[in-house]
Amino acid sequence: MPKTLFQTARRQYLKFHLRLTPQQSIFFGFFMYMILGWIFLSLPFAQKMPTSFIDTLFTSTSALSTTGLATVSTFDNYTFFGQLILLILIQIGGIGYMTFTTYILLSTTKQITHWHKKILHNEFTMPREFKVQDFLKSVIVFTFTIEIIGAILFYCVFRVEHSDSFFTIWTSVFHSVSSFCTAGFSLYNDSFEGYATNSLLNAIVFFLTISGALGFIVVTDLWYFFTKKTKEISFTTKMITYSFFSVLFLATIINYFEPSFKNRTHFEQLQIALFTSVNSMTTAGFNSVNIGTYSLGFLLVIIFLMYVGAAPSSTAGGMKITTLTAIVAIVKSKLRNQSKVTYFGKTIPIDRLEMAISIFIFYTAILFLSVFLLSFTENYAFEALLFEVTSAIGTVGLSTGITGDLSVFGKIILICIMFIGRLGVITFGLAILSRKRNDKIVDESDLAT
Repeated sequence: MPKTLFQTARRQYLKFHLRLTPQQSIFFGFFMYMILGWIFLSLPFAQKMPTSFIDTLFTSTSALSTTGLATVSTFDNYTFFGQLILLILIQIGGIGYMTFTTYILLSTTKQITHWHKKILHNEFTMPREFKVQDFLKSVIVFTFTIEIIGAILFYCVFRVEHSDSFFTIWTSVFHSVSSFCTAGFSLYNDSFEGYATNSLLNAIVFFLTISGALGFIVVTDLWYFFTKKTKEISFTTKMITYSFFSVLFLATIINYFEPSFKNRTHFEQLQIALFTSVNSMTTAGFNSVNIGTYSLGFLLVIIFLMYVGAAPSSTAGGMKITTLTAIVAIVKSKLRNQSKVTYFGKTIPIDRLEMAISIFIFYTAILFLSVFLLSFTENYAFEALLFEVTSAIGTVGLSTGITGDLSVFGKIILICIMFIGRLGVITFGLAILSRKRNDKIVDESDLAT
């Protein structure tokens, strides 16, 4: 009898889930993980000291969205169990909530349902020529390979600093996953400020964050090229890599002249400028200097990098470099009075241009609406509020130092926009506003999985 009730309940749940649009399924899935994370983090043995409801919910959302903004200290407020929950949320948020489920299904049954394919195609904007199964395997293999390498490299740095072997291993694993998933969570209260001039640690963070931020499409495409599965690198990969590194190079040169660095050597200035630029654009959110000491003009540069973000179908957030590239291409074509919008001599399809414009408008509207609302409840300068909101919707995690002092209403606003930032503004919009429903009869093969 209990088994029959369980099967009936499971069947009804699957029917409900299968009638959702792919965007609504993604919304519902991430929301449930956020609530589960909040529940686990609220358990007494997950906390070293009592943490309020809103701060726990904020931490859960920040981890799942791979943002890294924190109202309380990760190390001081949460036990090893709590930190482990955070790490699991970061991993789920980094590669997508459906990825593990579908990979396990694929490993056991050797096939995935049409429903799973639809959601994965919405969670990862894959080119048509990519097979879901191959792409999924490359995501899992690449993720764990890079994270294991990162943990080993971090261990080489941290073992000199810590005498506790277990903590050294744990902090190495934690920071490796946090870096690759561009989450920005750290077990050190000052992030990596104590390692500002440690060239090895800087290099490790660059390697991990850029690996995650370039995106699984780029990685898969390059793998196909080097294994001779394809004859040339795709236009999308060329566009992403060229645009990403061009903006990163210019931002690093500009940040090199930040006035607060003037007492450091030229190499240290360059190292800190590169670290800040990389962690802003990849939306990793680690900092090697106090961001609150930056002058206004250079804060604007960081805001721009957080606003743009990195590649689509990656662990990074932001508006995405492809959206910026498309907008620039549109402006360039109009100024030259061209009938077609081109980049690298190739015409950009109209559907991609429409998507880029939609993302740009919706993303910017949410950003400014959030700043507008915070301006009524928080007594901080406009640039501090703009920085905080851009960091939240871009899932970056950098802050000028005001996060923990925000009002309850201010924290709720940031929780909402961190969640939207992880979903993507278009996915969020379609999940909320779309009235289309899948009313067809549910496939029995989907219910059987």
